Amino acid sequence: MFTAIKKWWAGFQISHPELSRFGMFFLLSNGVTVLQLAMMPISRWFFDNFTDLTDVSFQVLPVGSNIDGSQYYMFDYAAGPLPDGGGGLSYFLAVQLTLLVAQVINFFLQRNITFKSNTSVWVAAAWYAAAYVVITFIAAAAQGFYKAPIYDLFMNVWGWGATGQVTADVITMIINSAISFWVFYPIFKLIFRQVPEPVAAEAGAK
Repeated sequence: MFTAIKKWWAGFQISHPELSRFGMFFLLSNGVTVLQLAMMPISRWFFDNFTDLTDVSFQVLPVGSNIDGSQYYMFDYAAGPLPDGGGGLSYFLAVQLTLLVAQVINFFLQRNITFKSNTSVWVAAAWYAAAYVVITFIAAAAQGFYKAPIYDLFMNVWGWGATGQVTADVITMIINSAISFWVFYPIFKLIFRQVPEPVAAEAGAK
């Protein structure tokens, strides 16, 4: 059965190269998302219980005002536990550590399996790092709109307490992953290219 599936997939890749790449990208991205969902509560637990960073405010890059007139920050992690506070530096580091580990793994999976790129890994890594920084800013700006309401809904309005916090962790990470998913695919197509191998080209010429 596995041989038949492998044979079918090989034929599908030849007849539908772009669709097969997107399908593999989708599959691997979802696998990495599952990893992120597993890591996020663990990261939160570690920083919240083994550091005092929840009480350290991390509010940087003011970019306008909220509806109520208060300052809007691109990275808005006010001191104090969620949902009353913003999770502080603890929440910021938990999110970034989770994303960093997941994206490093995603980089090699997509480069080697989805796009089968043979260009310089260092050049691709540099572009990937730049894209990661840009997406981090985009995701952070978007998170300012949905993070607090989601945690408040599950922890306070619905009264789920600790379960609500974990649920909110999962939902916010899914939203972050969705943003990364749609932004990264066209970027990967640019940085993970295939070029003719010199040896293969010379052999063909002879």
